[in-house]
Amino acid sequence: MSATASENITQPISVEEIFAAHEGGKLSVGTKLPLDSKRALSIAYTPGVAQVSRAIAADPALAATTTWASRLVVVVSDGTAVLGLGNIGPAASLPVMEGKSALFRTFGGLNSIPLVLDTTNVDEIIETLVRLRPSYGAVNLEDISAPRCFELEQRLIEALDCPVMHDDQHGTAIVVLAALENAARVTDRELAGLRVVISGAGAAGVACANILLEAGITDVVVLDSRGVIGPGRTDLTSVKEDLAARTNPRGVDGGAAEALQGADAFIGVSSGTVGEELLAGMAPDAIIFALSNPDPEVHPDTARRYAAVVATGRSDFPNQINNVLAFPGVFRGALDSGARRITPAMKVAAAAAIANLVGEELRTDYIVPSPLDPRVAPAVAAAVAAAAPA
Repeated sequence: MSATASENITQPISVEEIFAAHEGGKLSVGTKLPLDSKRALSIAYTPGVAQVSRAIAADPALAATTTWASRLVVVVSDGTAVLGLGNIGPAASLPVMEGKSALFRTFGGLNSIPLVLDTTNVDEIIETLVRLRPSYGAVNLEDISAPRCFELEQRLIEALDCPVMHDDQHGTAIVVLAALENAARVTDRELAGLRVVISGAGAAGVACANILLEAGITDVVVLDSRGVIGPGRTDLTSVKEDLAARTNPRGVDGGAAEALQGADAFIGVSSGTVGEELLAGMAPDAIIFALSNPDPEVHPDTARRYAAVVATGRSDFPNQINNVLAFPGVFRGALDSGARRITPAMKVAAAAAIANLVGEELRTDYIVPSPLDPRVAPAVAAAVAAAAPA
């Protein structure tokens, strides 16, 4: 049975309970072998382990089956863009990375360890991960500030021979696409025909624009703090210049008021706010995803006055857009397939798998499955593996 929006909302959590749960960290390393006899020690460690090491030295491919490295995901951060807390540094980011590793294990069945690095230099981060490459099988980049995150991810993809994904970009984008597919369906719209406005041109906003274009949506308008991103702007970074060349086909100029006029869908991935008067200009039965945490761009109660479907990033409102729906299955599918890269087609396939799980239960307050739905990661993994390059 699927877990849906009818789940009970949890009671308030006390500070004492939170700190008690984090005492000593959230992770531990276990062993698959009982080390309860001299024979067991001789097999797991010396002298038996030397035979395995000699074999790997002679045939490095054996490391994939005789160590955990090929199925190990490292969660890497420099602590520069942690949750809504900003640049709090690597040590303060570690509880978040431990939590991410716990989610990999719980939902994806993958071993994972956090690596927080005391540098914000892109070259140094790349050098560190290249030198550590024999120890892991995939890289989940996390909470790294824009625009450095774009350069870092692209250069790591080129430097490493294993899956690399910045989850703040692509995990968010995958779940947004899944939610938008079902929001279009429940409001009797065609996905490709949607007029979509994205507020925010950071990591998540750029990735959302890219995956929507990949999925066939052509009318995408992106806003940053200075207004609509378009070819007439002279203050754009290289990433935004690229975005300007591929979005805003109607040549919308101005700010949020102009962008939202007649729009079918609003996707908020910034820390800004959207005035109620602007929402009134959207198309009837609009779709509003206000994803900033902890404060959405517009409160869901206000958004529902103008929208048929409302989603947030929070667990205390229906339709939570949560990255945990995506990343465990995406990495599991990539590793299962032996893929060296996570391609755009694999991300779109992941979104479709998430959307399809809702099935006939689809309604305006249930457009994506619960993060606790046990069907999600296996379905995503299977879809991603099937979409991986041969």
